[in-house]
Amino acid sequence: MSLVRLRPAALLVAAAVTSLAPAAGAQAVQQSAASQRPMTWLDIQHFRSAGSPSVSPDGRWMLYTISTPSWKDASSQTDIHLVSTERGVASSRQLTFTAKKNETQPRWAPDGTWFVFLSNRDAAAPASGAGSAGSAAAGSGGAAGNQLYLMRPDGGEARKITEATPGVSTFAFSRDGRWLVYRAGRPTQEQLFALSIADLAAGRDAEPQQLTKHPTGVGLWRFSPDAKRIYFVTADTVDKDERTRTEKRFTVAIRNPVTPTSSLWALDLDGRRTSRLTNDTSYSVTDFTISDDSRWVGFRALPSDRYSRGITEQGIHSNLYLLDATTNRTEKLTGNSEVGESALSFSPDSKLMAYAASDDTTGYNMKNSRVYVRAVAGGPWRKLGEGFDGDVSVGFWSRDGRTIYFNEGIRATNQVLAVDVGTGRVRQLTSVQGVVSADEDEESRRIILSYADPKSPQSLFTVPTIDRIADRRAWVQLTNANPQVAEIALGEEEEITWTSKDGTKVGGVLVKPVGYEPGRRYPLIVAIHGGPAAADLLTFNGGYGAQVYAGAGYAVIKPNYRGSTNYGEAFKNGIVGNYFPPGYDDIMTGVDHLVAQGLVDSTRMGVLGWSAGGHWSNWILTHTDRFKAISSGAGTSNWISMYAQSDVQRNRQYYLGNKLPYEDFDAYWNQSPLKYIAAAKTPTMIHVVEGDPRVPSPQSVELHMALKKLGVPTELFMYPGNTHGIPDPRNRLLKSTAEMMWMDHYVRGTGAKFAWRDVLKTLEEEKAAGGAAPVAAEAIP
Repeated sequence: MSLVRLRPAALLVAAAVTSLAPAAGAQAVQQSAASQRPMTWLDIQHFRSAGSPSVSPDGRWMLYTISTPSWKDASSQTDIHLVSTERGVASSRQLTFTAKKNETQPRWAPDGTWFVFLSNRDAAAPASGAGSAGSAAAGSGGAAGNQLYLMRPDGGEARKITEATPGVSTFAFSRDGRWLVYRAGRPTQEQLFALSIADLAAGRDAEPQQLTKHPTGVGLWRFSPDAKRIYFVTADTVDKDERTRTEKRFTVAIRNPVTPTSSLWALDLDGRRTSRLTNDTSYSVTDFTISDDSRWVGFRALPSDRYSRGITEQGIHSNLYLLDATTNRTEKLTGNSEVGESALSFSPDSKLMAYAASDDTTGYNMKNSRVYVRAVAGGPWRKLGEGFDGDVSVGFWSRDGRTIYFNEGIRATNQVLAVDVGTGRVRQLTSVQGVVSADEDEESRRIILSYADPKSPQSLFTVPTIDRIADRRAWVQLTNANPQVAEIALGEEEEITWTSKDGTKVGGVLVKPVGYEPGRRYPLIVAIHGGPAAADLLTFNGGYGAQVYAGAGYAVIKPNYRGSTNYGEAFKNGIVGNYFPPGYDDIMTGVDHLVAQGLVDSTRMGVLGWSAGGHWSNWILTHTDRFKAISSGAGTSNWISMYAQSDVQRNRQYYLGNKLPYEDFDAYWNQSPLKYIAAAKTPTMIHVVEGDPRVPSPQSVELHMALKKLGVPTELFMYPGNTHGIPDPRNRLLKSTAEMMWMDHYVRGTGAKFAWRDVLKTLEEEKAAGGAAPVAAEAIP
């Protein structure tokens, strides 16, 4: 479930988020507004996050975590909280209190009287800047030194129940209430161990029983619902020389290295026997799902060819298979070429199975996703959702198996929808002016919602059953990780539409300046989202921190230009073969729309974006001089060189005409901003991570060199790391601060282009505020 991104700190006040609190009278509202202040970049760095929701078996309680970031040392600290699903936020209380260590992944015991969690509270302190141990816990090898602890929800000290070396990585309870199984060991050597739930519940020391001694370790694993088996995926072989060469510090990175294939195995718990279930060396198993009756296993596998695995296009090379656990017979379900499929999902009665894939499975395309459903026993596939101009996916099934629920973007919102398994018709269940997604807890069947809107940071809510989701009065708020938002002045935010140059209707999100006055013209920031197959939504502080700009007196437009999702298949594919011009026209006509309305000063405008937003920023740079400043983040300049440098090829090939560059260099060059660089005049700041695999840094270097030689004011900020986004919170703060200074200088004519003093003073501001001390998860008035 996708959850919250939020904050600690000295700035917290004892108030609920204003958009969720009841009205307290006009005088109180005026006093609140008078005490509010604009949002800052430091506020964003301190937002806290709620996650890892775990509902008790009876559905009455939910455990969750609150992570408090420490942006100075690029880490976060996580504790566990408990809330009543009936009484909501007011009943929330913190259960663990660790200043420097973490408690993560809380999970209820089958009887709901106690729970288990991972923690590194007894491990040696990590090196400064090592990051959150909670995030590392999900990785292999238990590298963060996590152990399992038992605790009761009514309080008391947690009890350590494992002493695994080097730590526990994953764990799960069996549904029959007999075993708590965990995985531990060094990478590629991890094994499964079991603890008796009866011993744990009685407070007795539980001796771990080793369940596996597999020569290549245990990878992904799951209990069968009947608790008789554990299925797991593991490598067929281990390259000892590969392990040794890294230990000896031969750390060269080889592109698309030869790696062992993986197979699906089963561990029968009664006899403690393991058996290999797949023996076909032409494919490598990656993941799997199990039917509720435990008879069927659906798995996804990739070709063994090294170039079809280990690259970002691996999803379009995978296929789905069905294993009958009673006979070990395997059926290949799909054989599509360059078509990605979701994992297989089984109906609650285990009679039907479904997956999501493109409407056209004959070859690579970007058509809408549909759901394909078939009887497990055999027969033809039926396609669901053909009349819906959007993506249909498999979220969770109704108990009777007649409906599949899923989450999908609708223009500038995200809603919960349902598809009828019998008729294939899609209906929308929610109509929020925000972003909502739903998931169902498997045991209690309680619905957990994640929700945010322009005034409310992302929080968790619940409704008892899916049929009540449309009634907002039935929602119970469970988390409020950032009540300090009540003291921050926010600009009004709304979805707007306009007509593009060719008559196409285009949408986007407008953020008005804090204190907006009708009739006054404001400086404008055009914040262009990445993707491009994505969309800006009516959510909290989207658009690269748009509310900070709104607090500083800017209007911000976040255009959902051609190529974006949520506006239909034709709109999403409207840039195929002609990548930049339609989206460029959409963005520029959106700007013209705001100018014509009298809201924007056309002489004071700037553009910024990251990834695809950087691509379009570079195209704008080379095709107009209407803007006073541009900040381009991880953007392409030369599609020809970009093709081989990046870890993504197939979708770009499709966008640029569906030929390889070696077959049609002109198609790639004609759509490259660098071809038109001589026309560039706008001062441009460039940001990129040095080891970015997606839009490699040489693209930014090419752009920077060209601008420098042409005499266009430019700066190149190269951030350390090997990710597509800036990995370090301190450098993210630097980027946002420097970017805004660039805009202030060139768009509004104020301040220096960049000065370290403006970045360094954030340290002084935090010190003056008393530091980012953790607070209770909820501050209730």
